[in-house]
Amino acid sequence: MAVITMKQLLEAGAHFGHQAKRWNPKMGKYIFTERNGIHVLDLHKSLKMIEVAYNVIRDVAADGGDVLFVGTKKQAQEAVKVQAERAGMYYVNNRWLGGMMTNFQTIKTRIARLKELETLDADGTLDAAYTKKEASMLRKELVKLDKNLGGIKDMKAAPKAIFVVDVKKEFLAVEEANKLGIPVIAMVDSNVDPDPITFPIPANDDAIRSVTLMATIMANAIIEGRKGMEAAPAETK
Repeated sequence: MAVITMKQLLEAGAHFGHQAKRWNPKMGKYIFTERNGIHVLDLHKSLKMIEVAYNVIRDVAADGGDVLFVGTKKQAQEAVKVQAERAGMYYVNNRWLGGMMTNFQTIKTRIARLKELETLDADGTLDAAYTKKEASMLRKELVKLDKNLGGIKDMKAAPKAIFVVDVKKEFLAVEEANKLGIPVIAMVDSNVDPDPITFPIPANDDAIRSVTLMATIMANAIIEGRKGMEAAPAETK
């Protein structure tokens, strides 16, 4: 059974690229035509590449690997969070902090601070042991840390793959993944360079429906992979 249909892609507006004058020539092989000055992506190629990406993500999950969802633009924030959580995975949807993967040990110290503040807030220590001004400052720190790190606070090590919504905006995440040899599965719109992406998916990365659809498919792949991992021990008995 296909993981997605042409109808779903069309209804989500996944085929709409950017203005032709803003295109990246390296995306030429994924562009079907130009209409009214707008590039239209080749959804036949998108379908095939989604299947490839789905299988990659599913296999990573089946092997017990973690997948990090990355999308900090407004159109992606909700879908990235909801679908990553649905799949039991991690996400960054507010701001990519330099070194989130390449300097993960340092990031872990900030995560430890986040968890410390969460505990102080939950058990009432913030109000009992600090002045109102101090408690207010610590809560502001907690909110900021949670915004940036809440989606990865339980991540123990660098992920085995990342799914990226906008490779232009998330260029730091892509660079770090490439440095570490971590496969990058990403939506590539008509205005980006697809070369740094291990498994590109030609698709509109600005429309909420398109972004939500792709994030949902990746989450589905993880869930299928995890089910396969759980079933494997029983099959070997």
